[in-house]
Amino acid sequence: MRLTSTRLAFLVAGLGTACWASLVPFTRARLGVGDAGLGLLLLTLGVGSIAAMPAAGLLAQRFGCRPVILAAGALLCASLPLLAAVPGVPAMAGCLALFGAALGALDVAMNVQAVRVEDTAGRPLMSGFHGLYSAGGILGALGMGGLLALGAGPLAAACCLAAGCLGLLLAAAPGLRPGGGAGAAAPLLALPRGPVLLIGLLCAVSFLAEGAMVDWSALLLRRSSGLSPAWSGAGYAAFSATMTLGRLGGDRLVRRLGGRAVLAGGGLLGSAGLLVAVGGGGWPVSLVGFALAGAGAANLAPLLIGAAGRQPGLRPELGVAAAGTLGYAGILAGPGLVGLAAQAIGLPAALAMVALLLLAVSAGASIVARPGAVTGSGVSRSLRP
Repeated sequence: MRLTSTRLAFLVAGLGTACWASLVPFTRARLGVGDAGLGLLLLTLGVGSIAAMPAAGLLAQRFGCRPVILAAGALLCASLPLLAAVPGVPAMAGCLALFGAALGALDVAMNVQAVRVEDTAGRPLMSGFHGLYSAGGILGALGMGGLLALGAGPLAAACCLAAGCLGLLLAAAPGLRPGGGAGAAAPLLALPRGPVLLIGLLCAVSFLAEGAMVDWSALLLRRSSGLSPAWSGAGYAAFSATMTLGRLGGDRLVRRLGGRAVLAGGGLLGSAGLLVAVGGGGWPVSLVGFALAGAGAANLAPLLIGAAGRQPGLRPELGVAAAGTLGYAGILAGPGLVGLAAQAIGLPAALAMVALLLLAVSAGASIVARPGAVTGSGVSRSLRP
């Protein structure tokens, strides 16, 4: 039951993210902002996430994962229709902050749930859980595209996705971990240091790349190929499709090749794919590039977050929250930096800079995978070379 509930929580997060990705072009047109303005507006999403993640780790430690996941999921469902309809930049900034807070809190709590379930099972499961997040990205992008193509407005389509997310959330509730169990001496906050600091920095790069696909892939496809707004989410769908396949088979791949090879190779492939996507050649070539980028990035975040949740002497709630908060700095800085760079040098060149940053994951893979850097069972052992 807990295995299914954990999968549903990841699926809800993926659906919500994909819904927002499909709404980005409509939001830009409704508010009448340029690339730089949209990028700065998207900073509020990252601010909301980073503000919520440490609190979510503390609340999950004290009260268990269930109330945090349910509250964050409900806030996500409530914010999706608002993102499709609110007028004016200030109101949109507030809604994006709420949406970011919901995603950040849900991210921490569902990953803590995943670490606990994986430890109980005694085998790697993290990549598979994240595969359900990617599956939600596919279903959300295709669902939004289909509804919009059939004539539904952005608000109606967002309401349909929100209702579906709420139903899945209620179905997941019985199997989520209740109760906390942290002692009174448990720290309220874990500052990233040592391996957690490195893991958080690499998470920041990985999250920046994924966030770039969410926020900018639709605009890139519209400009480079002239796709209609209804299908401009196809780039994110292609990215999510290969990411899903890579994550569903990721646990087996890590057992066979080891975490060092998966992290190093994933960073290289993700970088190459993103460069292909922005290199021109029409929408078919761009979709191939997005697909390669998704395959490369597939198992980066699952391995890194799993390692953060198994640091010696640190509760999983705090390890995940510490690395995740630093990782979400990539989402905080990323949209604004990409938008400002796009204003100056063009969107393809700005996204090419993101591709080069992914090489840092390959460079840092051997350090993360060094014996003794992480301990425990499941994914943590598989990170060793």
